[in-house]
Order: sequence, then C-alpha cells, then structure tokens
Amino acid sequence: GRPAVHLDQKEIGRYLTGRTILVTGAGGSIGSELCRQIVRFLPKKIILLDAGEANLYKIQMELQHDHQFLDYVPVLCKIQNKTLLDAIFVEYAPSVVFHAAAYKHVPLVEVNPWEAVYNNVFATKNLIETTIAHKVERFVLVSTDKAVRPTNVMGATKNAHPSHKCKPKAPMLLLVQACNT
Repeated sequence: GRPAVHLDQKEIGRYLTGRTILVTGAGGSIGSELCRQIVRFLPKKIILLDAGEANLYKIQMELQHDHQFLDYVPVLCKIQNKTLLDAIFVEYAPSVVFHAAAYKHVPLVEVNPWEAVYNNVFATKNLIETTIAHKVERFVLVSTDKAVRPTNVMGATKNAHPSHKCKPKAPMLLLVQACNT
C-alpha cells in the first residue's frame, strides 16, 4: 500500500472554519467524502452543487441526519451553465471552491468522448473563470490518479485543465489527485 498522508489539520481549519465552501460534484463519491470531511471544520455554509438530483438529495440528507449539519444549500446545477454559476457565486460568495464534478468512469467516457471533453474540460474552464471573476480565495481541483499519465480519454480530459493559464491575481489554485487504492 501507499504511505499514509498526514494533513495539517490546523492549516485546513484556517481556511474552512467559518467560511462559505462550494463543492461541485457534491453528491458523487469524491465530492460527498469532501463534504463529510469539511463539516468537521465547522464552515459557515457549504454550497452542495451537483447535476444529479438523487445524489444531491442523498448527501443533503446525510449531512442533516448523520452529521447534524444544517448550514448547507443544495444547488442542482450543471457547471457548464456559466450564467447560473455566476448567480450562485454572487448570492453565496464562496471563499473556497472544491471542484470534484467530473466524469470519472473510464468505460463510459471512452464511448462518449465528446461528453468527457465538454464536462471535464470546458465546464472546468467555466468554473475556474467564474472563481477568478468573483475573487474566490482558494480553488481546489480534485482530479484522479488516471490523469497523471493519461492513457485514455478520461485521463486526458482530466489532465487538460486550464489552471496553468491563470493570471497572477488569480486565487490560490491547487490540484489534488485522488488515487484509487
């Protein structure tokens, strides 16, 4: 196995506690786990953003009933919709954005490559541009280990993020690779 990663809990708390956090793909496997971890740091509010109604409802109910966390706003939204993204950022003014929304299932993406590009590249570009326009302090792009050395469409689209083209006044942009064990 891989060696354990030790996180600086104090530093993480410094940028999550008392702040509004937006999580894309909040109902997915990675996004929902991020939400579970974020609530431990007592954010002011979590904006749960997801394109799937069932997954969004599931994480909403889990936070409410299992974690007794009520300071959330479920938002049914596709990040390809820049107008709606702008409205969400204006209304909630997130300090931190965790971007976990992406197509990650290789066999599906291999037979639907156009959707992978549309979702994993162009939608991420929309989100980064919206984050910069609204002066968000921190943007965390959660990718997968398949993007490290892409050998398929999904890996290539997850590796094609536009974060390297950001202006100097951009928020702190972080890339985190979630690895399968």
